[in-house]
Amino acid sequence: MSDAFLYRVKAAQRDLIERCGGIERAVNITGFSKSHVGRWNNPNDPDLMPIGAVRALEQDCGQPLITAVMAEASGRRLTDPESERQADVNVLAAHAEVMRLSGELANCVAVAISDGHFSPTEATAVDRVAASLEKAMSDLRAMAAVVKAQGGMAASLRLVRD
Repeated sequence: MSDAFLYRVKAAQRDLIERCGGIERAVNITGFSKSHVGRWNNPNDPDLMPIGAVRALEQDCGQPLITAVMAEASGRRLTDPESERQADVNVLAAHAEVMRLSGELANCVAVAISDGHFSPTEATAVDRVAASLEKAMSDLRAMAAVVKAQGGMAASLRLVRD
């Protein structure tokens, strides 16, 4: 198992715990102890979640974060059934979030490399922003899939005046 793969799994574990409401809520969902879940959440601890905990947390938040990392490691990608996607979409809001997070990621990387050294702490910060951007892009792609499935949609651009 490569270090890069382990870091990806650990980042996915942290994101999964966060999306389920944090350590306390993950404890309630999985039945594991707070210290156990804390170790899963700690990027410097090698503990990995057992499959049952992964399944319970992914089912709770509705996002297969660790499963997606596992699929990517095998050269595969997960897809969502389009029928489960919401039809109510806001193109401008989804696009704005992707653009905001793209800028945040660019800034985070620039700050991290500005001194000529990219530390593990800085890499963790970059990874967190990248994970948020990845989710926003996934949401935008899901919205585009809904629009395609519906045969298009009317774009409503309302300007708000003060």
